[in-house]
Amino acid sequence: MKRLFTGCVLIFAMLSALLACDSSFKDVQRINTVAFAPVSSAEDINLKYTDSGRVKAILVSPLMKDFSNLEYGFNEFPDGINVTLIDDDGKKSYIVADYAITYAETDIIDLQGNVKITSDNGTVLETSQLYYDQKNEWFYTEEYFKLTDPEGGYIEGPGVDFSKDFSIVNAQQNTGEINNVE
Repeated sequence: MKRLFTGCVLIFAMLSALLACDSSFKDVQRINTVAFAPVSSAEDINLKYTDSGRVKAILVSPLMKDFSNLEYGFNEFPDGINVTLIDDDGKKSYIVADYAITYAETDIIDLQGNVKITSDNGTVLETSQLYYDQKNEWFYTEEYFKLTDPEGGYIEGPGVDFSKDFSIVNAQQNTGEINNVE
Protein backbone atom coordinates (compact mmCIF):
# COMPACT_ATOMS: atom_id res chain seq x y z
CA MET A 1 0.00 0.00 0.00
CA LYS A 2 2.86 2.31 0.86
CA ARG A 3 4.42 1.57 -2.52
CA LEU A 4 1.15 2.40 -4.34
CA PHE A 5 0.84 5.66 -2.42
CA THR A 6 4.46 6.62 -3.27
CA GLY A 7 3.84 5.77 -6.93
CA CYS A 8 0.68 7.91 -7.04
CA VAL A 9 2.50 10.82 -5.40
CA LEU A 10 5.34 10.49 -7.90
CA ILE A 11 2.95 10.43 -10.89
CA PHE A 12 1.05 13.43 -9.50
CA ALA A 13 4.33 15.36 -9.04
CA MET A 14 5.42 14.57 -12.60
CA LEU A 15 2.07 15.67 -14.06
CA SER A 16 2.21 18.89 -12.05
CA ALA A 17 5.72 19.59 -13.30
CA LEU A 18 4.71 18.94 -16.93
CA LEU A 19 1.65 21.17 -16.66
CA ALA A 20 3.74 23.91 -15.03
CA CYS A 21 6.29 23.71 -17.88
CA ASP A 22 3.55 23.95 -20.47
CA SER A 23 2.12 27.02 -18.74
CA SER A 24 5.56 28.63 -18.51
CA PHE A 25 6.27 27.90 -22.17
CA LYS A 26 2.98 29.52 -23.18
CA ASP A 27 3.87 32.57 -21.08
CA VAL A 28 7.23 32.85 -22.83
CA GLN A 29 5.54 32.55 -26.24
CA ARG A 30 3.04 35.26 -25.30
CA ILE A 31 5.82 37.57 -24.08
CA ASN A 32 7.74 37.12 -27.33
CA THR A 33 4.64 37.77 -29.41
CA VAL A 34 3.92 40.98 -27.57
CA ALA A 35 7.56 42.12 -27.86
CA PHE A 36 7.43 41.68 -31.65
CA ALA A 37 4.23 43.65 -32.09
CA PRO A 38 4.42 46.83 -34.16
CA VAL A 39 4.36 50.14 -32.28
CA SER A 40 1.88 51.42 -34.84
CA SER A 41 0.26 50.64 -38.13
CA ALA A 42 -1.30 52.82 -40.80
CA GLU A 43 -3.82 52.03 -43.50
CA ASP A 44 -4.14 53.57 -46.96
CA ILE A 45 -0.94 55.56 -46.72
CA ASN A 46 0.31 58.10 -49.23
CA LEU A 47 3.76 59.36 -48.17
CA LYS A 48 5.67 62.05 -49.99
CA TYR A 49 9.42 62.43 -49.49
CA THR A 50 10.68 65.93 -50.19
CA ASP A 51 14.17 67.40 -50.37
CA SER A 52 14.73 71.16 -50.63
CA GLY A 53 11.05 71.70 -51.36
CA ARG A 54 10.92 69.19 -54.22
CA VAL A 55 9.01 65.92 -54.12
CA LYS A 56 11.53 63.12 -54.69
CA ALA A 57 9.39 60.06 -53.99
CA ILE A 58 5.76 59.10 -53.39
CA LEU A 59 4.93 55.84 -51.62
CA VAL A 60 1.39 54.44 -51.65
CA SER A 61 0.42 51.31 -49.72
CA PRO A 62 -2.72 49.80 -48.20
CA LEU A 63 -0.90 48.94 -44.93
CA MET A 64 2.31 49.87 -43.13
CA LYS A 65 3.45 48.32 -39.85
CA ASP A 66 6.06 50.22 -37.83
CA PHE A 67 8.54 48.04 -35.91
CA SER A 68 10.89 50.89 -34.95
CA ASN A 69 10.67 49.69 -31.31
CA LEU A 70 13.01 46.78 -32.10
CA GLU A 71 16.80 46.87 -31.89
CA TYR A 72 17.01 46.78 -35.70
CA GLY A 73 13.85 48.71 -36.52
CA PHE A 74 11.98 48.39 -39.78
CA ASN A 75 8.72 49.23 -41.51
CA GLU A 76 6.78 46.42 -43.16
CA PHE A 77 4.37 46.75 -46.07
CA PRO A 78 2.66 43.33 -46.07
CA ASP A 79 0.07 44.24 -48.71
CA GLY A 80 2.51 45.71 -51.22
CA ILE A 81 3.68 49.12 -52.37
CA ASN A 82 3.57 51.49 -55.31
CA VAL A 83 6.44 53.98 -55.41
CA THR A 84 7.06 56.87 -57.76
CA LEU A 85 10.66 58.14 -57.87
CA ILE A 86 11.15 61.63 -59.31
CA ASP A 87 14.61 62.82 -60.40
CA ASP A 88 15.88 66.41 -60.56
CA ASP A 89 14.63 66.76 -64.16
CA GLY A 90 11.11 65.67 -63.20
CA LYS A 91 11.46 62.23 -64.84
CA LYS A 92 9.52 59.52 -63.04
CA SER A 93 10.18 55.86 -62.43
CA TYR A 94 7.54 53.54 -60.99
CA ILE A 95 8.08 50.60 -58.65
CA VAL A 96 5.47 47.98 -57.75
CA ALA A 97 5.94 45.03 -55.36
CA ASP A 98 3.66 42.63 -53.49
CA TYR A 99 5.62 43.07 -50.23
CA ALA A 100 8.33 45.37 -48.89
CA ILE A 101 10.44 46.05 -45.81
CA THR A 102 12.46 49.21 -45.19
CA TYR A 103 15.32 48.98 -42.71
CA ALA A 104 15.91 52.27 -40.89
CA GLU A 105 19.50 51.69 -39.82
CA THR A 106 20.85 50.64 -43.23
CA ASP A 107 18.46 52.54 -45.55
CA ILE A 108 17.92 49.30 -47.50
CA ILE A 109 14.52 48.47 -48.97
CA ASP A 110 13.72 44.81 -49.64
CA LEU A 111 11.08 44.45 -52.39
CA GLN A 112 9.51 41.02 -52.87
CA GLY A 113 6.95 39.35 -55.09
CA ASN A 114 6.23 40.47 -58.66
CA VAL A 115 8.66 43.37 -58.46
CA LYS A 116 8.41 45.65 -61.48
CA ILE A 117 10.23 48.90 -62.21
CA THR A 118 9.23 51.07 -65.14
CA SER A 119 11.48 54.00 -65.99
CA ASP A 120 10.47 57.27 -67.59
CA ASN A 121 11.84 56.15 -70.96
CA GLY A 122 9.91 52.84 -70.92
CA THR A 123 12.63 50.48 -69.70
CA VAL A 124 11.08 47.73 -67.55
CA LEU A 125 12.77 45.43 -65.04
CA GLU A 126 10.92 42.45 -63.57
CA THR A 127 12.11 40.07 -60.83
CA SER A 128 10.89 38.24 -57.73
CA GLN A 129 13.07 40.13 -55.23
CA LEU A 130 15.03 43.36 -55.44
CA TYR A 131 16.97 45.44 -52.94
CA TYR A 132 17.29 49.21 -53.11
CA ASP A 133 20.13 51.03 -51.37
CA GLN A 134 18.65 54.47 -50.73
CA LYS A 135 21.98 56.10 -49.79
CA ASN A 136 23.67 55.09 -53.05
CA GLU A 137 20.49 55.06 -55.18
CA TRP A 138 21.38 51.56 -56.35
CA PHE A 139 19.27 48.44 -57.04
CA TYR A 140 20.52 44.85 -56.88
CA THR A 141 19.35 41.24 -56.85
CA GLU A 142 20.74 37.73 -57.12
CA GLU A 143 17.36 36.47 -58.37
CA TYR A 144 16.37 35.87 -61.97
CA PHE A 145 15.47 39.12 -63.76
CA LYS A 146 14.31 40.39 -67.12
CA LEU A 147 15.16 43.89 -68.34
CA THR A 148 13.27 45.08 -71.42
CA ASP A 149 14.11 48.26 -73.32
CA PRO A 150 11.53 50.48 -75.07
CA GLU A 151 12.33 48.92 -78.48
CA GLY A 152 11.58 45.40 -77.21
CA GLY A 153 15.17 44.26 -76.74
CA TYR A 154 15.90 42.46 -73.50
CA ILE A 155 18.45 40.83 -71.26
CA GLU A 156 17.62 38.22 -68.65
CA GLY A 157 19.37 35.92 -66.22
CA PRO A 158 20.36 35.58 -62.57
CA GLY A 159 21.77 38.60 -60.76
CA VAL A 160 21.90 42.25 -61.75
CA ASP A 161 22.68 45.60 -60.18
CA PHE A 162 21.94 49.02 -61.63
CA SER A 163 21.57 52.74 -60.96
CA LYS A 164 18.08 54.08 -60.32
CA ASP A 165 17.92 55.65 -63.80
CA PHE A 166 19.24 52.49 -65.55
CA SER A 167 22.21 54.46 -66.92
CA ILE A 168 24.53 51.78 -65.48
CA VAL A 169 23.52 48.09 -65.58
CA ASN A 170 25.82 45.28 -64.43
CA ALA A 171 24.42 41.83 -65.26
CA GLN A 172 26.25 38.74 -63.99
CA GLN A 173 25.15 36.01 -66.42
CA ASN A 174 22.63 36.88 -69.04
CA THR A 175 21.19 36.19 -72.41
CA GLY A 176 19.13 38.51 -74.50
CA GLU A 177 18.25 40.18 -77.74
CA ILE A 178 19.05 43.73 -78.75
CA ASN A 179 16.93 45.16 -81.53
CA ASN A 180 18.56 48.52 -82.18
CA VAL A 181 22.34 48.98 -82.06
CA GLU A 182 23.66 52.45 -82.85
